[in-house]
Amino acid sequence: MSYTYENYDVAVIGAGHAGCEAALACARLGLKTIVFTVSVESIALMPCNPNIGGSSKGHLVREIDALGGQMGRTIDQTFIQSKMLNKSKGPAVHSLRAQADKQDYTQLMRHILENQENLTVKQAEITDILAEDGRVTGVVTHTGGTYPCQAAILATGVYLKARCLCGESITYTGPNGLQAATGLSESLKNLGVELVRFKTGTPARIDKRSIDFSKMEEQFGDETVVPFSFTTNPEEIQKEQVSCWLTYTNEKTHEIIRSNLDRSPIYAGVIEGVGPRYCPSIEDKVVKFADKNRHQVFIEPEGNYTNEMYIGGMSSSLPEDVQYQMYRSVPGLENARIVRNAYAIEYDCIPATQLKSTLEFKKIEGLFSGGQFNGSSGYEEAAAQGLIAGINASMKILGREPVVLKRSEAYIGVLIDDLVTKETHEPYRMMTSRAEYRLLLRQDNADLRLTPIGHSVGLISDERYAALLEKKAQIEKEIERVSHVMIGGSKEVQEFLEAHQSTPLKTAVSLAELIRRPELSYEFVAPLDKDREKLPAGVIEQVNINVKYEGYISRQMRQVEQFKKMEVKLIPETLDYEDISGLRIEARQKLSAVHPHSVGQASRISGVTPADISVLLIYMEQFNRQHKNVDKDQK
Repeated sequence: MSYTYENYDVAVIGAGHAGCEAALACARLGLKTIVFTVSVESIALMPCNPNIGGSSKGHLVREIDALGGQMGRTIDQTFIQSKMLNKSKGPAVHSLRAQADKQDYTQLMRHILENQENLTVKQAEITDILAEDGRVTGVVTHTGGTYPCQAAILATGVYLKARCLCGESITYTGPNGLQAATGLSESLKNLGVELVRFKTGTPARIDKRSIDFSKMEEQFGDETVVPFSFTTNPEEIQKEQVSCWLTYTNEKTHEIIRSNLDRSPIYAGVIEGVGPRYCPSIEDKVVKFADKNRHQVFIEPEGNYTNEMYIGGMSSSLPEDVQYQMYRSVPGLENARIVRNAYAIEYDCIPATQLKSTLEFKKIEGLFSGGQFNGSSGYEEAAAQGLIAGINASMKILGREPVVLKRSEAYIGVLIDDLVTKETHEPYRMMTSRAEYRLLLRQDNADLRLTPIGHSVGLISDERYAALLEKKAQIEKEIERVSHVMIGGSKEVQEFLEAHQSTPLKTAVSLAELIRRPELSYEFVAPLDKDREKLPAGVIEQVNINVKYEGYISRQMRQVEQFKKMEVKLIPETLDYEDISGLRIEARQKLSAVHPHSVGQASRISGVTPADISVLLIYMEQFNRQHKNVDKDQK
């Protein structure tokens, strides 16, 4: 027997990192929202690595914050170590990474959800999605409760039909032994949703008291902590940080693994799902990189109030006895005591080509999807998709235009475009190399790029938007000023340049030209700049980067203009690719499956060649001309 409860505008299924952002976005936009989780203890859970951010992922967190999301603010309040990665390289690849106190992060996010206006948290497993005439009408719990809604967002993570594997031992649970979601997969299949099996894994957790840190390299956080959120006051988060540690595997470790590959579910054929290429298990590393005699192993604390240490770089699904041998062969872990065994987890997810760029299913109106269920990996990728799914579910209900970020606007745009356009045969991970315009999409300017969009949506306050406009005006004014301040070859100037090993001046140059020299910067040349006013750190950073890399930035902006020309060539929804005789069969099949919204998106589909795009453009011109003539005749 089923019971119908009160109506909601939006039902979010899952309260991991995607579900949290989706639910908060909908509720903050004024929609009556309910979020379902198999356990309230699993809200914003970090079942694997105890950190937020990292290379390219830090960009995503900054972008989430710039749009009005929550992840950046929460990690700023709960981190135990923070570090800006790639500082020796250019600003395009600088990425913030913070170790989290996992328990604090989860508890704070739960507190935020439970106290958000318009949001209800419900512990229940959803087993059915209700739809009529191809449109979502509600969701049903395992206990028979029916919750009518106008839109539903799937954020099931790794829980659908999950099973965990450790050697020969298989348990049908979600991560950390939490309940799996077993009923929803069949309902989705009945709605015509295609499912696939992916897998991921996690390393063992070791008792801190059993580790000999004297045999490892200590890894410290930054002396001055940079926050993730543009709203966080940096002065308020400076604190004493914990240390992480670095050690390495060796040939003995690798021999233990090779000798026991037949007992690994991955190599014994027990695991059906496809694993992540860029975060492989230690078994995969040893097999695929046989020429390497060692691999990095990071020892990271899981929080302030636990002795559990995460063994980064050594995820595995080998049996427990092999795990003990393997971990104890690593310097510093000779007497390691395992608190939690490493394991692999398999789960149902979707090929995201079934989704529009808005993250709504093409064939089921009102059903959206975000996070690892879309075939991605990582907390940050999940949160970014959850936020966009939440925004677009809200926009649909409110009758407003959806938000689709372009590849030239955001890493989030690259992430979603890749997922919905390209066939993903393994868990997708964000990387800086995937972004064609990464010099423009830096983590330091995420607010300048995306906060106007967050404000137009309704997730950014007028006060925050006004502060952004003031910052932008200060940046532009200062760039203009340093471009016109001329520096002559006085004795003081020549001595300054000599002290910084910079070429002496023969004629007067602008301050901007000095800043562009590799050995100098905006802050370095301050002694030569007598009329300089005191500016906020964020303004100084933008002035320095924009002046120093002006040539590269201008060139990339020209590339973006070319890119936009293809993106604005929209493909009519009624266009039938089977009618285009000049297209190759593979191209017809791929274009029909993805149904791209623009020529730009069509050009990024694997299997569609430049020649196919040329044929498509010619056909579209004829198609549009015919339909214009039909419209004229009808008038």
